[in-house]
Amino acid sequence: MKMSTKSMLTAVLVFLAGSMALAQETAHAAGTSDWKALGALGAFLGLGLAALGGTLGQSKVAAATMEGIARNPQAQGQMFVPFVLSLALIESLVITAFVIAFLVLGKLS
Repeated sequence: MKMSTKSMLTAVLVFLAGSMALAQETAHAAGTSDWKALGALGAFLGLGLAALGGTLGQSKVAAATMEGIARNPQAQGQMFVPFVLSLALIESLVITAFVIAFLVLGKLS
């Protein structure tokens, strides 16, 4: 069963609204400022979005490579190096987002 775009967007907004409410409550209970809680929430949301984007990018690269090999099997050797290089570059962007998220969390504490 496929989800429509509208229902998927609604589910994401409900999740984000609940996350913000819980982050707000935790910040007040711990006696920290609201900015620290929102900064932590932003760091984790940014990391999640980076992982999601990296996953989508890698799947698109793999699908395009497999389709190219299926259409022209002799080009497999020529497609391998750009395929691996693009996967490495996509993964490096996700790792960079991971490092930035932890740097933001380090600044908050």
